[in-house]
Amino acid sequence: MNFKFHIPTKVFFGRGELSKLHRRELPGKKALIVTSAGTSVKKYGYLDKLENELRLSDVSYVLFDKVLPNPIKAHVMEGAETARENGCDFVIGLGGGSSIDTAKSIAVMATNDGDYWDYIDGGSGKGMPVICDPLPVVAITTTAGTGTEADPWTVITKEDSNEKIGFGYDKTFPVLSVVDPELMTTVPSLLTAYQGFDALFHSTEGYINVTASPISDMLALKSIELIGKYLPIAVKNGSDIEAREKVALANTLSGMVETLSGCTSEHSLEHALSAFHPELTHGAGLIMVSEAYYTYFATRGVCDERLVDMAKALGKVDAKEPMDFVDALLTLQKLCEVDDLKMSDYGIVPEDLRKYAENAKDTMGGLFEVDPAPLSVDDAEEILKRSYR
Repeated sequence: MNFKFHIPTKVFFGRGELSKLHRRELPGKKALIVTSAGTSVKKYGYLDKLENELRLSDVSYVLFDKVLPNPIKAHVMEGAETARENGCDFVIGLGGGSSIDTAKSIAVMATNDGDYWDYIDGGSGKGMPVICDPLPVVAITTTAGTGTEADPWTVITKEDSNEKIGFGYDKTFPVLSVVDPELMTTVPSLLTAYQGFDALFHSTEGYINVTASPISDMLALKSIELIGKYLPIAVKNGSDIEAREKVALANTLSGMVETLSGCTSEHSLEHALSAFHPELTHGAGLIMVSEAYYTYFATRGVCDERLVDMAKALGKVDAKEPMDFVDALLTLQKLCEVDDLKMSDYGIVPEDLRKYAENAKDTMGGLFEVDPAPLSVDDAEEILKRSYR
């Protein structure tokens, strides 16, 4: 048995934690605040709260509020230039996974030369080593979906070539993360479901991943259990703070799972879809492919016991067969009212599915290598075909 455990982030979890930020030791004196082009962090006062905490900490700041739901390389480069021009010595990601991922990538490019894609492995990336340490990153999450507050990963799209690729290493962990469930009560029902399933799949993929360890297994099963029990409640009643808190915990645990184990090719397949169709929410895309994806492994006898474990964690306590996990997954989707999503609603056509399968393998082929069984481009295309509606 061999595994590595390294999560250097200080995570401050709990209701009201954002209002305690001024008590924490921040990693600099001038921050670049990275947030979305949307209105929620401003509308609900979260940006005002952060700015007040920074004033109490005698920290100045510059705002970069252009991040898209599927973040793009152009904004990474623009944000990095903004940080350099203004002498920012750390970066704060405020919002969901898109904002925090962009903050991590900006932190890298604020201290390194060239183009962001120079440092990307996969696709047209050059895979060059990062020479200079990134700026420190503080993550303040307002959603429960990506777990990016507890992992080093960032996913960015190169918009001119439809490549959506993950990146990260030990230096891109946030130095400090705030997980305050009170910031999540305003997330709409449908987005709550999409984000919750993203967190779920980080844990399910991490559990069937060939690199899984006893530590990642423990965290994954707890995350799956919490999502199975509390996500339907949070979807139905967003103001239920206990449900929000439990789903937030599941999400942070899933980020730890991503760090200690990792995603499998399910994420590669979805990244291909949303790279070409950026209006497709990541969690929705994952839900679309999930039934066919897990059925593929459930019918091959390669991780039967693990699929049964996950079915039990989702609440199917009498689970005995690997397909029981697929059944439990579909039940959860129905409870969360996301059981009728259609690729065709996003302009995806059957003729392009081969292209997406090839893109998934080309850009994020590393995730295919940790699947519990080999999955070829033909297999990936078949999964997409079976998922298509």
